[in-house]
Amino acid sequence: MQTDLLYQLALTLIPNIGPVQAKILLQHCDAEEVFHAKKTYLEKIEGIGPIRAASIAAFKDFSRAEEEIRFIEKYKIKPLFVTDNLYPKRLLNCYDSPTMLYYKGEADLNAPKIVAIIGTRSHTDYAKQVTDNLVKTIAAQNISIISGLAFGVDAIAHKAAIKNGLPTVGILAHGLDQIYPAEHSGLAKDMIRHNGGLLTEFKSRSKPDRHNFPSRNRIVAGMSDATIVIETSIKGGSMITAELANGYNKDVFAIPGKITDNKSAGCNYLIKSNKAVLLSDTKDFLQLMGWEEVSGNKKIKKQQKEIFIELSKEEKTVINILKEKDAVSIDEINHRSGLSSSAVAAAILNLELQNVILSLPGKLYRIG
Repeated sequence: MQTDLLYQLALTLIPNIGPVQAKILLQHCDAEEVFHAKKTYLEKIEGIGPIRAASIAAFKDFSRAEEEIRFIEKYKIKPLFVTDNLYPKRLLNCYDSPTMLYYKGEADLNAPKIVAIIGTRSHTDYAKQVTDNLVKTIAAQNISIISGLAFGVDAIAHKAAIKNGLPTVGILAHGLDQIYPAEHSGLAKDMIRHNGGLLTEFKSRSKPDRHNFPSRNRIVAGMSDATIVIETSIKGGSMITAELANGYNKDVFAIPGKITDNKSAGCNYLIKSNKAVLLSDTKDFLQLMGWEEVSGNKKIKKQQKEIFIELSKEEKTVINILKEKDAVSIDEINHRSGLSSSAVAAAILNLELQNVILSLPGKLYRIG
């Protein structure tokens, strides 16, 4: 029996300890130490307190964790604890990211470009056409596609990804001992067979209960660089996912529809309320994401920067910060530069006008 995994699984079984509290505990000790720590120590940890400390001290159900390990080993499932190297790094930026994930597949969960494509279960022909064309057009970019393996737009997106040679991962609202809906069992196998995968935070024997789907949706939103809403009514899972993505400061795009069509009401609302960017052209999407277009095997040449540019002291400070990473947020630049926010804003504006740096979605900047 794998000792580390046993305690990691047990941590997810403790009553009153959710993902947020688990991460608080892991800042003070590892999973095994949580169960050996004194109650008086645990209850002093901010965010834990006496009630949660008592739940930890009273926990005895290690047999359920042992059962899950046997299931994992039998079906060759990859358990991904929040501290594991293969855990989806984008989720770490979400305050409520799952403590443990269960993965079946080969797709890279930390691929350079990941897009969530979501929408209604009862889609129109228009939604299918848009989804098929969208995936086909972005195929040259080697973008990984994630969705929820549901009827409708989700399934269309997964199938289109397979057809165009893109890895696609289905995020489930239940354990890996079943597929819901059952009609998508064949699709799930095809996804795994074509270098995709299935991912869930739910243990075996977890049913696809209604309350599991919002939890599933936060993984869809948190794992992706951008969420594209193809078609949805004003209520439903896609709207929840879009709201979650906004809350995580992710980029959200929506396909506009007729104002008389209820199945496009959600997309139109997201656009109208500035919660999503209107998406009518794939080229615009790639440009807004800062992803280069590809023509055949050759990248389209970027606009050439001026060679001899005199930079101010403030501009040099910003450039030096940007050289350290692929992309840096405006908040980090303000914090690290030691400059006033107005000085940073002026420096960034000048650098953009001189094509030295590029602005990315989410208030990020990188060297041009």
